[in-house]
Amino acid sequence: MDVQKTIGGSLQISTEVLAKIARLAALEIDGVTEVTTGGSQNVRGLLGRTGLQKPVNVVLEDGIATVTVHLTAVYGSKIMPLCEKVQENVKQTIQNMTGITVARVDVLVVGLTEPAAQA
Repeated sequence: MDVQKTIGGSLQISTEVLAKIARLAALEIDGVTEVTTGGSQNVRGLLGRTGLQKPVNVVLEDGIATVTVHLTAVYGSKIMPLCEKVQENVKQTIQNMTGITVARVDVLVVGLTEPAAQA
């Protein structure tokens, strides 16, 4: 949790709130269908040491955030530019809304979805 001194006390922003901001910022990018950990397709994923993984993980150290976002993209999207847009939007949104510095945003594409059928 980040704590900043203010005139009347302190301000605390939980990592869960930062994760929610990151999730919504990632979903704003065209080509991102959902923010999810994806399905575990092997025994190692089910029995791994990490346990249940969150779609967005935020680590705060000395008031600086590191964010990891797992997402599903639309098939046919250019993955690298899509991930760069997600990184930039997540970083800027968190910094603008909270004032917390974001050191890095790691994006893991864990799945693809079919493009929506056009009528």
